Amino acid sequence: MRTAYTADQIRAAELTLMATLPEGALMQRAATGLAVVCAGLLGRVYGSRVLVLVGSGDNGGDALHAGAWLARRGARVEALLAGSKTHEEGLAAFLRAGGRVAEDMGEADLIVDGLVGIGATGALREPYASLANRANAAQALVVAVDVPSGVDASTGRVAGTAVRAHLTVTMGAVKTGLLVDPGASYVGALELVDIGLGPHLPDPDVAAMTAEDVDDLLPRPGAESDKYRRGVVGVAAGSDRYTGAAVLAVGGALRAGAGMVRYVGTAPPVHQVRARWPEAVITQLETPSLESVGRVQAWVVGPGLGTDDWAHELVARVLATDVPVLVDADALTIVAREKGLLRRTAPVLITPHAGELSRLLGVPADRVAGARLEHARRAVAELGVTVLLKGSTTVVAEQDRPVRVNPTGTPWLATGGTGDVLSGVGGTLLAGGLGACDAGACAAFLHGLAGRMAADGAPLTAADVAAAIPLAMRSLRGESRSGARRN
Repeated sequence: MRTAYTADQIRAAELTLMATLPEGALMQRAATGLAVVCAGLLGRVYGSRVLVLVGSGDNGGDALHAGAWLARRGARVEALLAGSKTHEEGLAAFLRAGGRVAEDMGEADLIVDGLVGIGATGALREPYASLANRANAAQALVVAVDVPSGVDASTGRVAGTAVRAHLTVTMGAVKTGLLVDPGASYVGALELVDIGLGPHLPDPDVAAMTAEDVDDLLPRPGAESDKYRRGVVGVAAGSDRYTGAAVLAVGGALRAGAGMVRYVGTAPPVHQVRARWPEAVITQLETPSLESVGRVQAWVVGPGLGTDDWAHELVARVLATDVPVLVDADALTIVAREKGLLRRTAPVLITPHAGELSRLLGVPADRVAGARLEHARRAVAELGVTVLLKGSTTVVAEQDRPVRVNPTGTPWLATGGTGDVLSGVGGTLLAGGLGACDAGACAAFLHGLAGRMAADGAPLTAADVAAAIPLAMRSLRGESRSGARRN
């Protein structure tokens, strides 16, 4: 897994490491790593034009030392000193190497953003905000030092203007805010420079799964497998109005490898599911009862179900079972009205988007979207469930574990029905024996990867995503065996 840490965790590790090193050694490690990455980005260093934006803190010192390194190799490097003070040793080294202090931004091939570091929170003040805007408008490549200025390193929040980097060079360990939107959208490519923090880091704040991680966790049939050993998932979804939700949720479950899907619903969605998925075992319900359904090892409840009394009773009956349940869509609206339904001993995985989680927590949706980690963790604590919060960065939170941040996906997934497919995939993984956190994280990874493959840079439909799930699973196995770059 790719682990990430808060600013406080990073600072504590740095202090421990610095106590074992000569003064200034840690900054030299960071600056050298930064300079080497910048040189690679430039291609030809000699004669290139580099502008270093320098703030008051150690981030500015890193940028100045890196600028000195580039100047000694023939680059024309200027530093714009934006802070109320400047790192004295870094500035002296920069000037000795032939760097010059600039009065204005001018033109450059490369801009190094060393305005603020991991300790900064809230909106950028002047002149930093104006310089960030000008860097964003420039034609040059922009490299951020540790974190793009304006992005909260611990949360990913962006309170106002922030630098949009082409590449972020982060020191020692990845910061949480680099993996979570909205901050993640400002990072560009992400390069980690090892400065020796590893042995001094605590348990991570968040973690992003790799293809190898997911491949290792996915249930795989063996020679003795049968449909029951592979997992039987029940799907309670669809209504007279939303028949397609049932079709998509069942499709996601089947495509993800369920041993059997038992679908329950009223006549209109039953007819659609039977026509599209003859593999499903179907029970048409006249009343919201599960007595005739048969053996189920996990349930998916909610997609397109409606929120009337009939749907409420069916949700209550599903949650009264003793198997894991994935709660999505309309079922989330129902449990928001009666949260006691979630109090059960078997695992519950809820899969809200920001609006649905806002109803569960009683906070505005824009606050949820702007602080995804905070609200996912709050939902875990208040509701006693595992939370898969969907969005531009999907996060999976569970009590006493680092939050899983999903690295796959595409904006083309923002279309109707894709969440129903995700629910089916997650339900299959629960039925296959994965815990709620692993099931949610693997489902999000597969769903995002299938979305990328199905879209290939163009619009997709939810059915396209379901069809691409097996391809995504095959690609995991190929990457794991070849040792190729992980997603």
